[in-house]
Amino acid sequence: MTGLREVVLRSEEMEVVILPDVGGRIHRIRAFGWDLLRTPDDPAVHVVEPFLWGAYVMSPWCNRAAPGTTVLAGREVTLAANFPDGTAIHGLISSAGWSQRSNGDLAFVGGGGGWPWAFEVSQTASLSGTTLTLEYRVRNLDDAPMPAGIGLHPWFRRPVDVRLPAEAVYSTNVDSPSHSARVTGTRDLRSLAPPAEGLDDTWTQLTEPRVELVWPESGIQATLEAETDARLLVAVACPPAFDAIAVEPQTHGPHPFRRLAHGEPDPVALLPPDASMRLGLRLTVRHHDEPAS
Repeated sequence: MTGLREVVLRSEEMEVVILPDVGGRIHRIRAFGWDLLRTPDDPAVHVVEPFLWGAYVMSPWCNRAAPGTTVLAGREVTLAANFPDGTAIHGLISSAGWSQRSNGDLAFVGGGGGWPWAFEVSQTASLSGTTLTLEYRVRNLDDAPMPAGIGLHPWFRRPVDVRLPAEAVYSTNVDSPSHSARVTGTRDLRSLAPPAEGLDDTWTQLTEPRVELVWPESGIQATLEAETDARLLVAVACPPAFDAIAVEPQTHGPHPFRRLAHGEPDPVALLPPDASMRLGLRLTVRHHDEPAS
């Protein structure tokens, strides 16, 4: 046994396991007896490889940012590289311990060190039948405006087909261009199909706030719907020779602090003191032979 706390939500059709001690992350989403996420046999693996399993929360920023010291919103910020490509990736909370307020209600309070603002991230999860509802908020606890973003990074098991109704894309997350381009070729995900190997980009200008997923081996279909009071973008990563793909709803583009500093599109937001940003997600699953609701 790992000794990690588990929050377990169950319905007749689904089981969801959340780990408050490792970033409040979702360890497992099982639907009709099938695991939809890349889930390790031992939950402790999340501690060793925090970016490669399950579904974890990203905040106070998502995606990649340049490491080092810079000035943002009038304060000095120091970000450490934490990924093999040398970037500061996915925020500060993916491995942190969260407090548990009730069965599906978790919170994390952070700040200090290289991040000079105090902030809180909260998560509420509920399961009803075939629908998992997730409510995330990042709140500025400081007395000055704070750069803030929030997102979820699920690793969905392959093989899986994806439809992402977005008309524009930032063509790489590693060194993203300042402006998006119209989707073409393998970056046009508007028709249901397996995403191309090697994609690691962020899509914007969604015509619908949802993503469709189909697992052909199990016949399971899912719709991931998003609501936010900020921008909505979706990053997709398909690492070569990897058994899962990431489909990541988030509230800004890649390299969000550069975007803020240089006036580029889709920057990280500036939250006033005591203000919060919301990202609501709803994952609904069904068998392919069941009618859509």
